[in-house]
Amino acid sequence: MNPEPACTCDPDWNAIWMARQERHASSKHFDDPSHNWDKLENAARYEKNSSSRYDARIQLTIRSLDITPDSRVLDIGAGPGTLALPLSPLVREISAVEPGEGMVGILESHIHKDGITNISCIKKRWEEVEIEHDLDGNYDVVIASLSLTMHDIRAALAKMNQASTKYVYLFWFVNSPFWEKMYDDLWEPLHGVPYFPGPKVDCLFNVLYQMGIYANVEMLPLEKEYRFASVEEMIAFFRGRFSVTTPEQEKVLGKYLTPLIRHEGNEIVISGDSTFAKIWWKKPVTGKTH
Repeated sequence: MNPEPACTCDPDWNAIWMARQERHASSKHFDDPSHNWDKLENAARYEKNSSSRYDARIQLTIRSLDITPDSRVLDIGAGPGTLALPLSPLVREISAVEPGEGMVGILESHIHKDGITNISCIKKRWEEVEIEHDLDGNYDVVIASLSLTMHDIRAALAKMNQASTKYVYLFWFVNSPFWEKMYDDLWEPLHGVPYFPGPKVDCLFNVLYQMGIYANVEMLPLEKEYRFASVEEMIAFFRGRFSVTTPEQEKVLGKYLTPLIRHEGNEIVISGDSTFAKIWWKKPVTGKTH
């Protein structure tokens, strides 16, 4: 039985999503160069983590999809092929939407190196994609895995729903992931202003509900790891991430990181756990029944 339609007096959850996105953006007054996905070196670091440290999450995500060898898949925010590459032997065709030049470069290098013929890249932000001109027909499965950074999430979700003939799968944060918790802990001590986290799955579910999409939700574990060859490499990475420029800030950073460090062989590891959600729905079958 479907829920009753949302009351007109309910809050506008898309507006709440936008406000939280704007507040989140306003709290980051310094550029984080490690998240510039046009740079090949950043994409390479992400790809290295994606293909090894996060293998359990990737396999869990793939096992949760209703796919067949005949499935056509649309992967939104594909990155360096985190899902597209392991999915390619399992499905007929994948369209990978990814705007980052560095990310696309790594994905295309894998495609060429491994002789993959069923992945095509669309080098655009999802907001810029036009279904009629940029996509090749409709898709059995549409996926957006940890890539829901769109400002107007309602419009982005409506386009995903339109592009799918069967399933839409979203994967998004339930609580602050480890990297965001680090920002929350450090930003005010380092820069004197608070850090505001981005919108989470509660907001996303309510946007879908107000669209008349009554999605299924499943909670899943999410681990984040950072691995470094030396303390110097670790400090240099986090110094850039948190815009540390003074000796006083470096002391704050070092004091925060020291209890988080563990050693595995010759590597220095910092990690933390959180939760993400699988949000999915199946499109209703259209047409007359006999």
